Amino acid sequence: MFSVKVPASTSNLGCGFDTFGLALSLYNEFFFERSDRFIVEIEGEGRHLHKDENNLLLKAYLKACEYFGKDPKPTRVVQKNRIPTGRGLGSSATAIIGGITAFEVLHGEKLSQEEKLKLSLSMEPHPDNLFPALLGGFVISLWDGERLVYTKLDFPEDIKVVVAVPDFELSTSMARSVLEQNVSLSDAVNNIQRASLMVACLCNKEYHLLKEAVKDRLHQPYRAKLIPGFFKVIDRAYQEGALAVFLSGAGPSVASFSNRNFENIGKAMVRAFEEEGIIAKYLLLDVDQEGAKVYEGSHS
Repeated sequence: MFSVKVPASTSNLGCGFDTFGLALSLYNEFFFERSDRFIVEIEGEGRHLHKDENNLLLKAYLKACEYFGKDPKPTRVVQKNRIPTGRGLGSSATAIIGGITAFEVLHGEKLSQEEKLKLSLSMEPHPDNLFPALLGGFVISLWDGERLVYTKLDFPEDIKVVVAVPDFELSTSMARSVLEQNVSLSDAVNNIQRASLMVACLCNKEYHLLKEAVKDRLHQPYRAKLIPGFFKVIDRAYQEGALAVFLSGAGPSVASFSNRNFENIGKAMVRAFEEEGIIAKYLLLDVDQEGAKVYEGSHS
């Protein structure tokens, strides 16, 4: 038996659409043992997910087998999911990275990071969640369908991520369908300026500028229409001292950076959702620096 532990992630971070990703200290764990057939059991979040070979983790494993010309080895998989599904926290990325990592272990293969990343991108063409799930930390990634470029930067240790998670799912396809396919020059410049500012702010620890750095014009204004109370949630978090507040991935979760008042920020964000008739909870998370990890035996 072995297990694979993969972190959640928040992506975009406001201004870095399809580019910035940050691994978080919330994990899905996948436990594998040999079997005569594929069996999937799910505990925790996402119990509605497929439990046959349409399960995303198994699909990633089988795709790796096909890609590298290996015969699949049937396994029993127990998924202990702590990451809410369809909330913009990278739950699907954990399954894809988990399946590819399981392939390495089951077949004694050692894939390069680039091989794993390109294989994962063939299943989900959005590196901003996949790369942090594999690598951990703050990752800036570029993928144009052919060229793969990424770098991992240090993230300030004194910043935590407070995430308000509303009690409804929002599919990435739905969240993408509302986006404009053509943007104005001024909107493009806005995001280039602020994405650059965010990197500089984090490197220099100029936290007072982060609120300006997350002001996005490419995706948040459009996706806000799908999330009741979105701007109210943001305002309440800033009132409690948040450094930066932004939509987590495609949403509907809203994330904030802070170095103080963590509980107050979380409670204020939840209350804002509740005023719109939406049940929500908050998570207080650190940045995961390690990414996907393999454990022998029955680690949990």
